[in-house]
Amino acid sequence: MPAVAGAVGTEANQNYLAALVDLRKARGLSQADLARLLGKPASFVGKYELGERRLDVVETFVILKALGEEPAGFLEEHVRRLPEILR
Repeated sequence: MPAVAGAVGTEANQNYLAALVDLRKARGLSQADLARLLGKPASFVGKYELGERRLDVVETFVILKALGEEPAGFLEEHVRRLPEILR
């Protein structure tokens, strides 16, 4: 039986988090910079980037908007990278 889609530690979730980290870095922002934009402590960004904290869909949208990224485009690209079993 395959792991639950998006479960912490799965390849799919790791790829999703890596895409968020890559986007933040591409925007030239540190974790602290992004946290300030979000009005959150720096630990918020650090914990989700390390997979220690889960993000819900609304939080993901807020983060993407803070990074100047359209959520629909980001998620569409991310879905293409999911293993076949999860699509």
